[in-house]
Amino acid sequence: MKKIFLTYLMLIFLSSVAYAHGKKHVHGEGRLDVAVDKGNLSLNLELPLDVAVGFERKPKNDKEKATLEAAGKILQDAGLLWVVNPSAGCQLISAQVGLPKFDGGHADIDASYAYRCANPSELKTIETSLFKSFKRMYRLEVQHVGLKSQGAVRLTPKNPVLSW
Repeated sequence: MKKIFLTYLMLIFLSSVAYAHGKKHVHGEGRLDVAVDKGNLSLNLELPLDVAVGFERKPKNDKEKATLEAAGKILQDAGLLWVVNPSAGCQLISAQVGLPKFDGGHADIDASYAYRCANPSELKTIETSLFKSFKRMYRLEVQHVGLKSQGAVRLTPKNPVLSW
């Protein structure tokens, strides 16, 4: 339990360091925090609303409401978005999507995914289809903390695989 707590503290620290260095809400760019601790894999995603639906305000009509709802459904489908290498034996435990409250200037969609992995030492790659689902996204900034390493990497439509 202590190690899980330390892993989450590390993610919070990494996120705060990025923020302190001017990391801002950037259209076309998502952020992903990945943590592996023992048999647990956590993915925390932040997407500017513009990436997901093409606007960054409260929906004005039924078509925009439907677009926002469709984006939420895509993000809820972890099996569509994330492919973990099969040898790790990871099973999805939960997927949560938080749509924006539209109470400020920039709006984001936050999503989190939790997996339980039978063979966490075999966890080598996570591939995402986010770029196929959200054509307005051109990069995903990833921070990861694993069993033996940590770091940061940029995923793109041509390189959608996190490897370590």
